Amino acid sequence: MGIDDVLAASRAGVHRLTPQELVAAVARGALVVDTRTESHRRVQGEFPGALVIDRTVLEWRLDPTSPWRIPEATGPDLEVVVVCRHGYSSSLAAASLRAVGLPRATDLAGGVEAWTAAGLPMASGPADVRE
Repeated sequence: MGIDDVLAASRAGVHRLTPQELVAAVARGALVVDTRTESHRRVQGEFPGALVIDRTVLEWRLDPTSPWRIPEATGPDLEVVVVCRHGYSSSLAAASLRAVGLPRATDLAGGVEAWTAAGLPMASGPADVRE
């Protein structure tokens, strides 16, 4: 099984959000998590309203049962939308979050590239980085 198979499996049966659906999800209280590297964020800009969580600690920060969780990780009903540069690693990250008990975790199809292509703004202010 190669990475393309793993990616397909991570997306099977999951509704990935369009940029417009992400706007609606945020309006209803979804938590947006940006896993892009600092260098990608520097080039593309900060994702508005997102928490920046490094991929290496993502599950520990969002698992509501983890002693290292962030305050926003309130329970298994939390809607989490992961964003990355192109929408590939975010699919894998969302699958991992579902595996640790967040069944509503999904990602932004096409990533930040799709967001900006849809004419939606990026933020210029400082990121909300969680370590």
